[in-house]
Amino acid sequence: MTFAKWDLLDLSKYIYSYLMTLKEESQELSVQHEKYDFMTGEKSFICLVHTGEKPFTCQQCGKSFIKKTNLKTHMRIHSGEKPYTCPQCGKSFKHKHHLDDHKRIHTGEKPFTCQQCGKSFAHKGNLGDHMSVHTGEKPYTCKLCGKNFIRKPILKYHMRIHSGEKPFICSQCGKSFKHKHHLDDHMRIHTGEKPFTCQQCGKSFTHKGNLGDHMKVHSGEKPFTCKLCGKNFIRKSNLKYHMRIHKKPFTCQHCGKSFTKKGNLKKHMKIHTGEKPFTCDQSFECKVAL
Repeated sequence: MTFAKWDLLDLSKYIYSYLMTLKEESQELSVQHEKYDFMTGEKSFICLVHTGEKPFTCQQCGKSFIKKTNLKTHMRIHSGEKPYTCPQCGKSFKHKHHLDDHKRIHTGEKPFTCQQCGKSFAHKGNLGDHMSVHTGEKPYTCKLCGKNFIRKPILKYHMRIHSGEKPFICSQCGKSFKHKHHLDDHMRIHTGEKPFTCQQCGKSFTHKGNLGDHMKVHSGEKPFTCKLCGKNFIRKSNLKYHMRIHKKPFTCQHCGKSFTKKGNLKKHMKIHTGEKPFTCDQSFECKVAL
């Protein structure tokens, strides 16, 4: 009998019977803790979650995965492939959800809002980190010094203090940095780029922090105050330098005299060593009047 000769009722009965057969087979395999995809013959994702089996292995690094699609995504780490490209700025990403997150930079969308203070965030993870401000929780602890951190990436950066690791290397001069944004800042020395411009006087700066310091020239703000003499400074580094007047950190080991600057101590040491590095290359004749 062909499908053309079947009436609608017979066809419905046939489809129902076929589906019930598949359901029974699936239930039987489920009892044996083995579920299969009847189209591909592969074990189902649900089965593998319970058994812990990871049948898809990366041939380059040996890492294993439950799903074939996860292995495919992982391979982009080795290949460097970034198939998801932002249509506005051209930046590319390995994963679609990273592109979706990135697009919020252009749209300004901040869909994740703190229920306690109303502050909004572009990424769900940032909201999670922010909540630690309210709870005071710092779940990530350095095993070497015991310092606690809100975010795991901050702990990772902190560990470079102990390891001395500087993974970000300047391609032009070879200088290394602990953090990528420090390398990005450094690269402007080579390119001459000054992307941060004062809206009041038009002066441009390499670093955002320098622009912030410069703006205090216009506002007259001097937020850093010396606790010993009350003098105010625009920059924290200026205050730190000023404190040497009170402390004189550079001390002569021979006579105990102290100096505010290292260069002054170095000059002073020549008194003890007898060093006279500067020689006059001119000759003079003494003329005595008779």
